[in-house]
Amino acid sequence: MKRSLVVSLVGILVIAFGMLAVTIASGHTPLLGLDLQGGASVVLTPKTKAKSSDLKTAIEIIRNRVDGLGVAEPQITQQGNNIVIELPGVKDQQRALQLVGRTAQLLFRPVLQTIPYNNVAGQPAIPTTSPDQNDPNATVVLPDKNRTARYELGPAQLTGKALASADATISQAGQWQVDFTTTGQGSGQWDKVAQNNYQKQVAIDLDGVVQSAPVIQAQSFGGRGQITGNFTQGEAKDLALVLKYGSLPIELQPQTVQTVSATLGKDSLAAGIIAGAVGLALVAIYMVLYYRALGLVVWLGLAVSGAMLYSIVTWLGQTQGLALSLAGVTGIIVSVGVTVDSYIVYFERLKDEIRGGKTIRSSVDRGFKRAYRTILAADLVSIFAAGTLYVLSVGAVRGFAFFLGLSTLLDLITAYFYTRPMVVLLGRSRFFTEARWVGVARGLAAPGVVAEATA
Repeated sequence: MKRSLVVSLVGILVIAFGMLAVTIASGHTPLLGLDLQGGASVVLTPKTKAKSSDLKTAIEIIRNRVDGLGVAEPQITQQGNNIVIELPGVKDQQRALQLVGRTAQLLFRPVLQTIPYNNVAGQPAIPTTSPDQNDPNATVVLPDKNRTARYELGPAQLTGKALASADATISQAGQWQVDFTTTGQGSGQWDKVAQNNYQKQVAIDLDGVVQSAPVIQAQSFGGRGQITGNFTQGEAKDLALVLKYGSLPIELQPQTVQTVSATLGKDSLAAGIIAGAVGLALVAIYMVLYYRALGLVVWLGLAVSGAMLYSIVTWLGQTQGLALSLAGVTGIIVSVGVTVDSYIVYFERLKDEIRGGKTIRSSVDRGFKRAYRTILAADLVSIFAAGTLYVLSVGAVRGFAFFLGLSTLLDLITAYFYTRPMVVLLGRSRFFTEARWVGVARGLAAPGVVAEATA
């Protein structure tokens, strides 16, 4: 019996602190959410009813765009008909938010005529085609990117699907441009457009805005081409990125947008750490004052749970992209109360056994068996509630629920494999049974009961 207790105690200590040592040695730390390290998040919703397959395709395209930005561990998920995008640590937040939701519908249209940007008095007004009505098969009137002119354009003769790749480069004149190559089939289509519009203007229509309208100077391009338009470096790179991975199959609009500066994220993290440290210190001091030496058992138990939790959260962050948010920190802090409650239930049951005239040796084992049923029931209720919250909620509430549930599960493991063998082994030691400052004797009915219990 004693051997199994020792094996259980040593095993849980080796596992917990071994996991922590490996995690620290690897140099990895928990992945922080955007509210703790700064970043941006946006919820995109389709403008019209969208099929599930279109949403999945849109998610893959957005993921490729975000990867092209170099954002570490982005979170891109589908929740109902919405696409939720979280970009922790991204520096240029506005650029990232504009890029991920851009439809990037690229059309090559013949220019029928150039129209003044503003309607001329005394002449019939020519309305500009709205982006929602930018039909590839219709004649449209679209503005240029600088809002200095408008173009009447014929139906599209080529789409962005003909492009195989695109890169931002600098022309011989020192201007940023986008070089593109076409697919095998797209090469023939591009040459056909060049032949049909030789010495004529072809407008490059991107999401209802004319980027440029160059004159076609050759009838064959060998599957290559350039898009010019007085781009800045950022504009050229963003355009190349969206063209490289294709247009979104559906038009999306932002429902909610959240941006958090890196400074505010650090302040939130510091506040969370301070709050947790103060709460933990107060609990630890109270447990030592009330339960004396048993309070030290609580200290070590919290260290065991904390070591396993830190290691698991770090591992999940590296392998599954799980980010620790401020709501998650709150869930962990709340779970400290759940863990301490487990110790209190056990210690009070232990005192009840001693009050009943049992020896400390027998009370530690009997008390745990009865207390663990209560601990198990309470923790399972907490885990069930956390699971329900996780399934039914979204956003920050899910983070709170996950970390609360994970911490509570670790409390069950720690209570059985650490608390039980530690207290039982102490209960069989001469030190524990003779010391009056262990806290178990506090509140017993009479000195005689203590004498009987320690006999």
